[in-house]
Amino acid sequence: MLDTTDQVEPLLRDVNEVPLDRLDPSLGKLFFHQKHHAVFERLRREDPVHRTPDSPFGPFWSITKYDHIMEVDTNHKVFSSEPVIGIGNQREDFKTPMFIAMDPPVHDEQRLAAQTAVGPARLRELQSLIRSRVTEILDGLPRNEEFNWVDHVSREMTMKMLATLFDIPQEDRHLLSKWSDAATTTESVGVEGVDEQARIVTLTEALAYFQEVWKERAAAPPKEDFISLLAHNPATRDMHERPFEFLGNLMLLIVGGNDTTRNSASGGVVALNENPAEYDKLRADLGLIPNMVSEIIRYQTPLSHMRRLATEDIDFHGKTIRA
Repeated sequence: MLDTTDQVEPLLRDVNEVPLDRLDPSLGKLFFHQKHHAVFERLRREDPVHRTPDSPFGPFWSITKYDHIMEVDTNHKVFSSEPVIGIGNQREDFKTPMFIAMDPPVHDEQRLAAQTAVGPARLRELQSLIRSRVTEILDGLPRNEEFNWVDHVSREMTMKMLATLFDIPQEDRHLLSKWSDAATTTESVGVEGVDEQARIVTLTEALAYFQEVWKERAAAPPKEDFISLLAHNPATRDMHERPFEFLGNLMLLIVGGNDTTRNSASGGVVALNENPAEYDKLRADLGLIPNMVSEIIRYQTPLSHMRRLATEDIDFHGKTIRA
């Protein structure tokens, strides 16, 4: 991680001992040691619009209350998603635009092009397939011995379904996990010692793979997989001509289908086992499952932050955020 010992150790001991202006919620070790909750709790209580003047990523603001976050997230004119949604910046020679890091109307057009693949109608069609795969995976787990839940369940479950959403061979599903890990393991999100050149080589492999898939889907009648939808939509059918943008959106779809579900499915199992009374309550009333899913996503969020860039000076709940 990019954290220095003198920054992190006081936070790990007691977040309330640290001066407010030295609270830095971007420090990766806070999340590694599960101390980030205390940091955000204090920020919400004492300084919900908080400026960190010095961090490994430079100065930044943290907006930590729900209503305030919604104000930022819906004000695209002042708070822009461009150029990235991660706290760090991309390499100048390897920038990969993606629609989650674009503002309307481009964001809306490109998102709409892909979302049919995971829309309610499509998910209803896939429901029996999802259930059968989950059942197969759980029934095949080792008994009376330790095993890695992430590898055996969370990763396998998400890769099987993600391969279906891309309509690529199931034997290639493990490539999706490889590419997802390469996309998210970067110094720009606080991971130290990344072999950046090896990472670029891996992502370039993904681009080459899906360029071939694109050619096939563009020449065939439209279907409901991600690539076919992008290849046939007027707003995105020329995306493959912009390789970095195509790669950026590929990584968005792969990471969105991998990390989110994988992390929630893993963290949710840990949370239920750490809170046996809640686990017993759930097993006694299966009607609680829909609420459980929402609560797990809140409790074990797949994302630690979403960056926005102020395009103009704004007074925001007693603080002046500069452009």
